[in-house]
Amino acid sequence: METPNSNGNGASRHPFDLEERTALFGEAIVQFAKKIPRSPANDRLVGQLVGCGTSVGANYCEANERVSKKDFRNTIGRCVKEAKETKYFLRLIAAAEPRLAEEARALYREAKELHLIFASMYRQ
Repeated sequence: METPNSNGNGASRHPFDLEERTALFGEAIVQFAKKIPRSPANDRLVGQLVGCGTSVGANYCEANERVSKKDFRNTIGRCVKEAKETKYFLRLIAAAEPRLAEEARALYREAKELHLIFASMYRQ
């Protein structure tokens, strides 16, 4: 998911607010899923992708409401897991639907960045 770049150097810029960033990612996953042709195999992959791709943000919102550090860390751990699963299903969809591979790769890059962010938070 690329966001508008105001500095003109060609690098993508992402929202600083992680809740907003994960919400935009979830929206992008849903829009991408709508483009995938229906078939028994694709339907299974799409369901999994939408589930984990939208859970990243939902779990992060939940983590922000946790009262203890332990609860926060556990919920961030779910964000790590969901982001990693999202990467996996994007890879499978790119292989199953080559015409959507480039868009899947862009979403994969964002999922990877989110995975790294949440993994770093989890380790702290």
